[in-house]
Amino acid sequence: MKPFLISVGDFGIFSGGVFKRIAVRKTFSGELLRQMYRVGVNSLSVVDLCAFFIGLVLVLQTSSLLARFGAEGQVATIVGAAFVREIGPVFAAIMFAGRVGTGVAAEISSMVVTEQVDAYRAFGIDPISKLALPRVFATALMLPALTAISCLVGISGGFLLAYAESGVPAPVYIAKCLDALTPIDIVASLTKGAVFGLLIGLISTYCGFNTARTTEGVGESTTRSMVSSVLIVLVADLILTKFFMLLS
Repeated sequence: MKPFLISVGDFGIFSGGVFKRIAVRKTFSGELLRQMYRVGVNSLSVVDLCAFFIGLVLVLQTSSLLARFGAEGQVATIVGAAFVREIGPVFAAIMFAGRVGTGVAAEISSMVVTEQVDAYRAFGIDPISKLALPRVFATALMLPALTAISCLVGISGGFLLAYAESGVPAPVYIAKCLDALTPIDIVASLTKGAVFGLLIGLISTYCGFNTARTTEGVGESTTRSMVSSVLIVLVADLILTKFFMLLS
């Protein structure tokens, strides 16, 4: 229990240092744009492919279940609501943590092991501003966009299967999806994406900077980043879901 509390405290101090540098605008715009492209555009294929097949499976499962009650027409309602409210933000965040978070942790931990971070300090460069801040900014900015795209791709994939299986017309499918959603659902989905991205960025950079200076330390930091990111995303999802339910 004590090591866990110490880790939580260290993470809080590290996060405070990152936010402090944001307040004084200590960032590098060129590096920020590079990281946004790296974590956002390069993650599109993985996130979209996952969302597409989840949409197919969701329609396949729900249509067979609803057919027992003669309610096949409600497939679009369930798919639209489920993707925007929960599946889109959570699965995009998990895939993001697996692809981007682990990469950031491995990159920074390798720089710690090879003493490149010490070299930054020796030359008077703040490694938090140089390495952590652009990556945290990029993850917080790009995951909401990936979340929105994954929702569109997942709902579109569901339509393809619904049309092939039941012949559901596109106007009917789109209308039922829109009827199932409210503005607060869309705001909640994008807010979850931003919060999840911020948490993944902070956790992955924290794990990278706090790696053991051994070869095994790189692998341990990468694994710890993935596990911690998934757990904190699920916990944050529960809190945010309850919060937006109270608002609505």
